[in-house]
Amino acid sequence: MNRRTFLVSAAAVAATRPGTAAADDASSILARIKAPVFPSRDFDVTKYGADGDGKKLSTGAISQAIAACSAAGGGRVVVPKGEFLTGAVHLKSNVNLHIEKDATLRFSRDPNLPVVYARFEGTECMNYSPFLYAFEQTNIAITGPGTLDGQADCEHWWPWKGRTDCGWKRGDPSYQQDDQALISMGDRNIPVSQRVFGEGHYLRPNFIQPYRCRNLLIEDVTIVNSPMWEINPVLCRNVTVRGVKIATFGPNNDGCDPEASTDVLIEDCTFETGDDCIAIKSGRNRDGRRVGAACENIIIRDCMMKDGHGGVSLGSEGSGGIHNVFVDNCRMDSPHLQRALRLKTNSFRGGSYENVYFTNITVGQVAEAVIEVDFFYPEYANREGRGGGFQPMVKNVVVEHVTSQTSKRALYLRGYAKAPVSGVRIAHCSFDNVTQDDVIENVKDLVLDDVKRNGKEMTR
Repeated sequence: MNRRTFLVSAAAVAATRPGTAAADDASSILARIKAPVFPSRDFDVTKYGADGDGKKLSTGAISQAIAACSAAGGGRVVVPKGEFLTGAVHLKSNVNLHIEKDATLRFSRDPNLPVVYARFEGTECMNYSPFLYAFEQTNIAITGPGTLDGQADCEHWWPWKGRTDCGWKRGDPSYQQDDQALISMGDRNIPVSQRVFGEGHYLRPNFIQPYRCRNLLIEDVTIVNSPMWEINPVLCRNVTVRGVKIATFGPNNDGCDPEASTDVLIEDCTFETGDDCIAIKSGRNRDGRRVGAACENIIIRDCMMKDGHGGVSLGSEGSGGIHNVFVDNCRMDSPHLQRALRLKTNSFRGGSYENVYFTNITVGQVAEAVIEVDFFYPEYANREGRGGGFQPMVKNVVVEHVTSQTSKRALYLRGYAKAPVSGVRIAHCSFDNVTQDDVIENVKDLVLDDVKRNGKEMTR
């Protein structure tokens, strides 16, 4: 079998999903995912007045080029060689924003951004526009090989997190008061139109957030220095993220976070991040349940994960559910990568996490556990996520053909007594140089088949 085939064994499939075939499921998902195709016409932003000296704002010129391209029936809006400074850019249907080689699109550090319908960490609100944003558009792309630079650092955007190691000082404003206010609004079903943040508030914008869009392509760009999450398609369908390089180490700098989206392919990407490399999400707490959209049918393959909290994480904002996730043929390796596969939730977020396949993964080193399922992720109301009243559900997790060279633990699996983690199968795996005992609490039907830790067969 070649590298494009998911090697989930028949035994694993039978154990977790009787009567179905996981490989067939992955193939059917891939058959539906098709990158958009654009007419062969270019709209060079310099012809609309954009300036490549990196000093003059080119927001208006880029917007004019996008409008002209869309009105003409589509094509490429081209950012040529040079450094172009811009504010928020809003994409329209049938437009491919193409950043050429040796071109850099730098985003202004001025927080005076327009307010748009967005999600901040899984709760809908009116907030600062993401740097690259699209709302209810079809057939859109952001392609390289150029660079997108958010220009965030410990003097701009990142201090709003409230970390003393990144520009924040006691007495300075931070996002926490706004974040708690937003969560409260979601819990009280305040209409989204009344959840207004933006200027005077401290909820940082995401870098790329297509919202309720169809047929997306993000390909071959390098992304650096984001204020917040890097790529965050929300409520989207048919998404391809391919050949992207992300290197940004600020707080909450997740690499790619498909959220409440369906049919998503992430392949051949490299991640070095200040948070999760990839985090699959579906809304937070009551607001996520109100929207009620799962994130499902996600293919992740042939990626490299370096620094980050997790190589591939599910949650923690998974209240709408996360289903049918296939991770295959990835490499994960860094002393600053905390975990390889991580499922995180709590009793406030709840959510069902089902049918997760983590196969053919080579792990060099991770700082914590290779595989983690944790129902005790912190919440403002309780640092162990207790007392929320919404029992999470995790079942049908396959970990197969995974090797690791160095970690604190092989497994860290913690469910609730009344809601155990269920149906985890780990097969044909080898975890070497493990320094501490595994944690396995409230786990039902755990199967270990040909699994070695430090050269010895693992048993319950």
